[in-house]
Amino acid sequence: EDWAAPVRSPDQLELTEAELKQEITRTLTADNPHVPRDIVRFNFKERAYKLVDDMDQTAVHFTLNGYLIHKDSDEGRRQSIRSSTKAEEIPAEEEKAPVEAAAEPTEEGETKDEEPTEEAEAEGEGEGEGGGEGEGEGEGEKEPQVAEAVEEEPPPQKAPERKLANQFNFIERGSTTYHYPLREKGLQTDRAPFETFSENVNLWFIYDSYVEELERMEKAKEKEKAKPVAVKKEDQKTGRKLSYVEPPHVDSLSKVAKAAKIAERMVNLNTYDDIAQDFKYFEDASDEYRGQKGTLLPLWKFQYEKTKKLAVTALSWNPKYKDLFAVGYGSYDFMKQGHGMLLLYTLKNPSFPEYSFSSESGVMCLDFHSDHPHLLAVGFYDGNVAIYNLKKASPQPSYKSGAKSGKHTEPVWQVKWRKDDMDSNRNFFSVSSDGRIVSWTLVKNELVHMDVIKLSADETTMQGPEGLQLQTLGSGISFDFHKKIDYLFLVGTEEGKIYKCSKSYSDQFLDVFEAHHMAVDTVSWNPFHLKVFISCSSDWTVKIWDHTIKTPLFVYDLSAAVGDVAWSPYSSTVFAAVTIDGQAHVFDLNVNKLEPLCTQLVVTRKKNKTTHVQFNPADPVIIVGDERGLITCLKLSPNLRKKPKEKKGQETKKGPKEEIAKLEKLLSLVRQPGSKE
Repeated sequence: EDWAAPVRSPDQLELTEAELKQEITRTLTADNPHVPRDIVRFNFKERAYKLVDDMDQTAVHFTLNGYLIHKDSDEGRRQSIRSSTKAEEIPAEEEKAPVEAAAEPTEEGETKDEEPTEEAEAEGEGEGEGGGEGEGEGEGEKEPQVAEAVEEEPPPQKAPERKLANQFNFIERGSTTYHYPLREKGLQTDRAPFETFSENVNLWFIYDSYVEELERMEKAKEKEKAKPVAVKKEDQKTGRKLSYVEPPHVDSLSKVAKAAKIAERMVNLNTYDDIAQDFKYFEDASDEYRGQKGTLLPLWKFQYEKTKKLAVTALSWNPKYKDLFAVGYGSYDFMKQGHGMLLLYTLKNPSFPEYSFSSESGVMCLDFHSDHPHLLAVGFYDGNVAIYNLKKASPQPSYKSGAKSGKHTEPVWQVKWRKDDMDSNRNFFSVSSDGRIVSWTLVKNELVHMDVIKLSADETTMQGPEGLQLQTLGSGISFDFHKKIDYLFLVGTEEGKIYKCSKSYSDQFLDVFEAHHMAVDTVSWNPFHLKVFISCSSDWTVKIWDHTIKTPLFVYDLSAAVGDVAWSPYSSTVFAAVTIDGQAHVFDLNVNKLEPLCTQLVVTRKKNKTTHVQFNPADPVIIVGDERGLITCLKLSPNLRKKPKEKKGQETKKGPKEEIAKLEKLLSLVRQPGSKE
């Protein structure tokens, strides 16, 4: 009775009779409750993100790899054939053994259990059936015939012997070689230079020599101490003495540097995956409803901890590696001059620069060589120029000017590589506030300078001491060489003038343009049209010129000082400009000749100014630098990167001609004063 009493839990619910009789239906389904319901993937057909409905509901609880093969498969048939052939070979060998034993002859010359051959049987039957003879004779003569038949059986044929090749059978062969004719080569060298050297020797000179020798010996000892040291240890298990070389810490770090760099790239690709997807695939569909307007999509932002207090003073894309660009850091403020930095970033790793170089003076300009992309020319605030070789791991420049080698006396504002000279020596040009345009040539292991032209300020003279007349020089800020005519170049000055110069005439200018009221920050030739160039200034204006006409073709007032302007590499009518109020402006003269298609705020902080802008040579993106050391990458919407429509039957190689014709048409409309357009 005690066991029959029901045992209830103290916290069991007490239900009424109606609740107990109520039927509760629970439906079981094959859906996995742990499957995520909000997976979204990009649909390339509809160009939009779509919710994934058909998720896999299978839940695998146990898997085991087996070794069974289906008998109807190819492998099963091969194994069954292999096993059947082995089974047939074994009985054949067993039957062969007793037959060989029975074939051995006995001492009497007869074989054991040998059956009569077909020939013997035939002969016996013939004799038995013949007339005049009895069966006894036929049976008596049968045995010798069988014996004869056995004796007449031919022996088995032996396999023919294989003749080996005679290894000592040599054959004499003769050959003739080409007889080179004798050549005489003479070389006349210059006489070795000689000079007479004389010096007085005293006690101080001897003392200094001994001090230098002691310092050299101490440095040699320090180098020997830094070498890897062999350390000997004894293994406790085997008792053997083990010796190994202990490498320095620098070598161990350099071994893992490459692996760490690859791992960093992979982590960054995962971190910035959404930005990379936008860079590659996203197209702003709202451009269809904006008419002619466009937008700039912010992508990556590049910033380094050591350059937060420095301004971006120069930008340049590498001509070979389209994702690599160089950034120069310095200061435009005369009272806040200090050190500078040169960084190289890639779009594949926005978190850290690929290369970094530090300098004592601020970097003001830089330029990559078009044929040798590892060479980078740099101009500094102290008037020096230098060349960095990215193939070398040295933090110092490979070439650098000095006070003895003709350095500028004021900041170098722009440098430009040019084609090699007649002796295949690499050369570049620089412009500075001291009024000199200097050509620098790499001759062996030094920089050789030559003044191309000196800028004069309105051909005025200044009264010097004792009535001496001093000529005042202009202050060059920017310059650019013509894309086709090698000797022709433009120079923008601090006075607002633009000089058209030639490398062949160093004493006079080809033409002078009264361009702006303040300093000309940038002047640039159009990459497609040979006559058109653009300029910007701190007087809030951007102007487009024809170098054969003294007046500008287009004038745009941007309501703030313009820091930089750049032509696009894909269209002759598209250019971008940045102003000090933090905005970027993108124009397309083929669409709208009066106002920009896009004006967008790039810098959000107050008291921050945008300084430079550059188009990527391959992808539809631009980079903008500011005074806080930040570089912003922006993607152009489809309305801002329209290319000219090709006519039917026209080849793609005629793209530049089409661009020239398009810009020429615009210029012809501007030159006609009575045109309605």
